[in-house]
Amino acid sequence: MEESSLPLSLSPTFQMSQKSFQQLWESVETPSISSIPTEDNPSAFTWKTEPDIQLTQLLDDGALTDNFDENLFDVVPEMVVPPAAAPSTGPTVPVTTDCPGDYGFQLRFQKSGTAKSVTSTFSEMLNKLYCQLAKTTPVEVLVTKEPPAGAILRATAVYKKTEHVADVVRRCPHHQNQDATEHSSHLIRVEGSQRALYFEDAHTKRHSVTVPYEQPQLGSEMTTILLSFMCNSSCMGGMNRRPILTILTLETPDGFVLGRRCFEVRVCACPGRDRKTEEENAAKMENGTKETKKRKSASGPAAPATTVAPLKKPRAASSADEEDKEIYHLEIRGRERYEFLKKVNDGLELLDKQGKSKSPVAVKTEVPLPSTGKRLLLKEPRSDTE
Repeated sequence: MEESSLPLSLSPTFQMSQKSFQQLWESVETPSISSIPTEDNPSAFTWKTEPDIQLTQLLDDGALTDNFDENLFDVVPEMVVPPAAAPSTGPTVPVTTDCPGDYGFQLRFQKSGTAKSVTSTFSEMLNKLYCQLAKTTPVEVLVTKEPPAGAILRATAVYKKTEHVADVVRRCPHHQNQDATEHSSHLIRVEGSQRALYFEDAHTKRHSVTVPYEQPQLGSEMTTILLSFMCNSSCMGGMNRRPILTILTLETPDGFVLGRRCFEVRVCACPGRDRKTEEENAAKMENGTKETKKRKSASGPAAPATTVAPLKKPRAASSADEEDKEIYHLEIRGRERYEFLKKVNDGLELLDKQGKSKSPVAVKTEVPLPSTGKRLLLKEPRSDTE
């Protein structure tokens, strides 16, 4: 290509510096191999022959060797830090007895009747809370003196019966799958607080929820927390009609229990109706038990199951007709036996009615006549003159 076709003219210096790779390689100055120190020729190293005056002075004074730690460059094994475990919810079998403790820990529920419209109601007679599914239930917390700083309130659900107390109270799969929260398997929720924490014990797998204890506001003597239960007591795969207890404890930040309260919970569609029905049944059972005890103490040993007792005090009968008019009551055990004896009694009553309708004179013995063959010859009565 012609030189005039280049867009830029090359300087004379740049043109003269263009050499081949062989020429450049030969121009590189390399140290002699004999100058590299070896075991045979250790004096070949001549990079620095004069010692460092400051370093030599420090070594002579002992400033570097006196405070030198020989273990400084030892390999330190990696420390394994255990992960922070969630606070424990308690022993394998939680205690369900009330204990107010030194702080007089108490619970109180708002008074509500047994109307069908109520969403939650508490029975003091049964110590039982009736509430609807996912409805807020206010629980008032009272103490006699101020708890320590950082105290918390913990709510835990356990089964009431002994055969189920080891099982964990969980929500049923149906309601659990419909919930998108992280704690969807927890039955008890705390509403209205962003500081509520949900835990699962690492050993017992029990669920609990905590919320910081708040001091009562001005003019009030109590603190209110809002609880809600996220599954019905009759849900299959969950509680499955097994009665549960809710344990509410006042604890320190370290998990030390300061007070405990326990109450039964029934989650149903109509709390007012169920409370009224169960209170009436409990009253009947209590009255019936008292009457039975009074009868046993008055009569002495228990009477047999089937006894015959007169309806009223028997009187001296003057004749057999008056004795037949007495009415007696019979206690019968078993439906089949009762039906059999009832048929016998109905038959006897029918015979008595038929006997009264016909007089003894009008009753004649009628002999059926044969349809064919010889007929029976009836002997006619004879007179006294014959």
